Amino acid sequence: MNVLFFIAKRIIGKRGKGGKISRPTVNIAITGVAIGIAVMILTVAIVVGFQISIRDKVEGFNADIQINKLDDNNSMEPAPIDRFQPFLGDLKRLPEVRHVQVYATKNGIIKTKTENEGVILKGVGSDYDWSFVQKNLEKGKVFHPIDSVAGNEIIISKTIASELGADTGSKLLIYFITRTRDADSAGNYGMEKSVKTFYVKGIYHTGLDEFDRQIVFVDLGQIQKLNFWNYRQVGGFEVKCTNFKKVEEDEKTINKVIGQDLEATSIRKVNSAIFSWLDLQNTNAAIIIILMVIVSAIAMVSALIVLILENANMIGVLKALGMTNWGIQKIFIMDGAYLILFGLLIGNISGLSLCWLQSHYGLVKLDQETYYISQVPIYLGWKYIVALNVGAFLACMLMLILPSFITSRIKPAVTLKYE
Repeated sequence: MNVLFFIAKRIIGKRGKGGKISRPTVNIAITGVAIGIAVMILTVAIVVGFQISIRDKVEGFNADIQINKLDDNNSMEPAPIDRFQPFLGDLKRLPEVRHVQVYATKNGIIKTKTENEGVILKGVGSDYDWSFVQKNLEKGKVFHPIDSVAGNEIIISKTIASELGADTGSKLLIYFITRTRDADSAGNYGMEKSVKTFYVKGIYHTGLDEFDRQIVFVDLGQIQKLNFWNYRQVGGFEVKCTNFKKVEEDEKTINKVIGQDLEATSIRKVNSAIFSWLDLQNTNAAIIIILMVIVSAIAMVSALIVLILENANMIGVLKALGMTNWGIQKIFIMDGAYLILFGLLIGNISGLSLCWLQSHYGLVKLDQETYYISQVPIYLGWKYIVALNVGAFLACMLMLILPSFITSRIKPAVTLKYE
């Protein structure tokens, strides 16, 4: 093996001196591998970064899992349940659960002197985790609900504020259609118009237009008053999990804990269209990666064939001295492995450098109204990088085995005749 390695090293060492053909061909092959792995790293970093950015925003509005009353009501106003459930202690002790909070929602119409805007009021209590809203807050502050008092403060999006001409401190009238407090003689409830006054406490902006145009945050007590609920009644529970990748498994676990009258639904089901769209990005990434591997492998095959043909006389000499075809094949396969590794090294340095520049300085900007984010997102996971490098190396090496058989077709009698 030492002899084979020595010969392989000599071939690579003289590639720039010995032949005018091999040098540019080999350099092109190395460049092809470098560009291929760099593009693959950028593709995975951008696609995964985009998925995580959008997922975090959707998760911020809805949490990972929602627990509601089990019924056929698919509206944004679920039937009330008791906030003091016997399973809460067991639920919070689950290792998969990071936080549990109560909530309720109600449809309404915000009205100013000139504009009307349909919205979904999300009522939150004193246990609400404001980290997502605070991260995306552009003006004002979040409010802090007191469970015994229904506050009249509201947090709206920048989109809604712009359309209504509202700012922090602005007075907003929100109209609702609610059932009557009392039933008629037949036991049926009627419907009536109701109006509430709110004052803008803060303005947020996530860039996720579908949610920014709809969601406003208010005190849970206001939803309870509008629905004629008592303090114990809430719309449901939101559960934040420790690992989003296992959210569907967590949904099954939580459903076993909460009993038969309630249902836990994962965010992937609540917002199935968005997550199906995000999953499609994996297909796009896979296509790009496959194309880059094929291009890199073809470049390496071309370089190896050129190296073999340029060293045909040497191959003839080695065969005349008794070296086997497999031994000669291993020499050129080692040369190919060296070129691949050299290309991967250059490609990794280039790709990771571009990722670092983008993640720290945001050089490439995006139209947030179209892409929901203001700049190209980057996520560098070492598992992805290792997998890409190992996969690209093995794919290229497998492709090199076939052209290496050319050495077995070279006959010493022919090559030595013209030496």
